[in-house]
Amino acid sequence: MKSPRLFLLLGLTLAPALLLRANTLDPLEQLRAESAQRESIAAARAESLGLGKPGQLDPKRIINQSNSFMKEREPEMSAEEYALYEKVVTSLSANPEFALKLLEAMMTEKEQPSPAFEFILGNVYYSAGQPDKAEARYRSAVKRYPAFIRAWTNLGVLYYTSDKYTDAIPCFSQAVTLGDHDPATFGLLGYCLERSGNAVGAEMSYMQALAGNPENTDWMEGLLRVYVQSKQYGRAESLVRTLIKLRPAKAEFWLAHANILLAQNRKLEAIVLLEASAGAGIAGPTELNLLGDLYAEQGFNPEAAAIYQQIMAATPDLGERKLLHFAQVLIAAGKLPQAEDVLGRLPAALTPAGRLSYLQTRSDLLAARKQWPEARKLLQELLQAQPLNGRALLSLGHAYAAEDDLIHAAFAFDAAYQVADSTYRASLELANLELKSRHYEKCVEYLQKALSLEKSDAVEDYLTRVKTLVAKSG
Repeated sequence: MKSPRLFLLLGLTLAPALLLRANTLDPLEQLRAESAQRESIAAARAESLGLGKPGQLDPKRIINQSNSFMKEREPEMSAEEYALYEKVVTSLSANPEFALKLLEAMMTEKEQPSPAFEFILGNVYYSAGQPDKAEARYRSAVKRYPAFIRAWTNLGVLYYTSDKYTDAIPCFSQAVTLGDHDPATFGLLGYCLERSGNAVGAEMSYMQALAGNPENTDWMEGLLRVYVQSKQYGRAESLVRTLIKLRPAKAEFWLAHANILLAQNRKLEAIVLLEASAGAGIAGPTELNLLGDLYAEQGFNPEAAAIYQQIMAATPDLGERKLLHFAQVLIAAGKLPQAEDVLGRLPAALTPAGRLSYLQTRSDLLAARKQWPEARKLLQELLQAQPLNGRALLSLGHAYAAEDDLIHAAFAFDAAYQVADSTYRASLELANLELKSRHYEKCVEYLQKALSLEKSDAVEDYLTRVKTLVAKSG
């Protein structure tokens, strides 16, 4: 019967290998972590859809179209002002600098210009790229004539184009209160409310904008973001389907729909949707990347490999990284023939970083098949290009240790110990080797080094037991 001391020694000898695996994020664990992260950010992806300013809206057009006057609802110019206005109105859009000189000449008079004239001058300042002066004129116009609808609207547009959304909100709100029911005004108000964090107000404003312009995709996108933010996934899904119908070639809408489905954990439906976008030739690298990851997560390995290979056509670096990482996942899962198939999909010419990753992955595959000499050969080629590659040094040490070549294994682990990223794991491996050689005090030193880098109850327990051996051997 084996002695208790021998049982203890055997238990300690096995411990470091177990600890190393427990403290290393293997490809399978990384895949699960990526899956959890993908689910947690799916809604955020949909919310961020088109968060840039509405693409169909031209703020300058709003300003330029406001150079006429609304009879009986806005202030009037003096006769002199109107005569000058008639002379320059045709050049306001084509040559704002010339118009500005003529209008500013009027300002040399002692008499204060009318609010209407200040409004026109504000428009010209805006067109000439002088927003501060435009703001001053609009502000003066609404102060002197509070019911000046278009001055409030244009002041809101000025703040909107300057990203001052909080300042723009009361301007657009006042314009609406005074009777501006233009869908663009409601839409801009909705966007500013959304950017300011007022989801309820933004929803109502976007709906008013769509009531007047029901096929405006800018306002639909805004309303979609609000629905997703408030987790109204039913409404969000209905709206994004409409967006896809109106603009089927826009890949972002397909991605938003997929992320809405993922936010509800409807992964298979998301796969079908992304497959449809890929089949129609709409999906870009982002959509294909998500589809490939979902395939891999669901165990559809040939389909995932085919999608990652397809990504390489548009973005070779990304496709290369995805295929290599997927091969590592398959190796960790023990699916070696499938990993071989994935590696076979890589082109002969890889990027420098891809070549090094390929050598590591291919050596992992050979190690999984216990083809140690072949695995070592690839690792040595990798280390010639990257001598301080901690992972490769650890793999080389494992290959030597597997053939019981403990001297060369110790050299490899010691080299890995000198690399910051692999010091912790190398400490455990060196502790294991020292334990096998019954160098208990050295084993303690390496375990203490590991604990100084990362606290672990398992390593603490391991250290305690080795210290017992030190005491007994002393």
